[in-house]
Amino acid sequence: MKFGSLILTLSAAAMLAACASPTSRFYTLGGGDARPMPTAQASFYFELAPVDVPQQVAKNQLVVQTSPAQVRVLEEERWASLPGDEVRRALSADLTQQLGAIDVYGTPHPESVPVYRVKVNVRRFESWPGSQAVIDAVWSVRAAGSDTVLTCRTVAQERVDAGYDALVDGHRKAVDALASAISAGVRSLSSLPSATSAPAASAKSKSGANVKPASAAVLPCPSTNPATTASAQ
Repeated sequence: MKFGSLILTLSAAAMLAACASPTSRFYTLGGGDARPMPTAQASFYFELAPVDVPQQVAKNQLVVQTSPAQVRVLEEERWASLPGDEVRRALSADLTQQLGAIDVYGTPHPESVPVYRVKVNVRRFESWPGSQAVIDAVWSVRAAGSDTVLTCRTVAQERVDAGYDALVDGHRKAVDALASAISAGVRSLSSLPSATSAPAASAKSKSGANVKPASAAVLPCPSTNPATTASAQ
């Protein structure tokens, strides 16, 4: 009887192990090579707002393309946090390193230091295993207190090898390319002469005539490498 009970116990344990879900694997767009953080007083700050991503990929599971009209949701392959948070965290680290500035979104900071507000809307976040990782984003940069805004579109396409590690690495490189374009945009905006924002209504000169406010400068979008395209919006 004892031997029979032992066999039943071992059989039940084996069945439970067979029915158990495979261990999930978690991926992140951060955690790359350590990059030095700015230590000196920055000449300006930037604020990177939360990043918007398409609803179909806004989940913890990796969503991969199997055709232009079909996707597959991978239950065992997951992001460490939601894709929008992953992109924002990696993008913030890249901009901090490339600009030598600090991301002060949601953080008190000296009002005497210029701040550039960055908004990113990812229109496409496509994962093609063994083929490519694509990030298609519209982004804008505006100096706080100014009417001048730079709005551009960047399409970053990175070739990837087979495997989900390679796919995630491709998205990491795409974020790097997006950060390079945004950094160039911030530098273009910061090179303009400082000016206060123009009032919305027409002002009157001393003679009483209406004076139209000066129109905001129109800046070209930064050039990109061959694997990345950018255009004005």
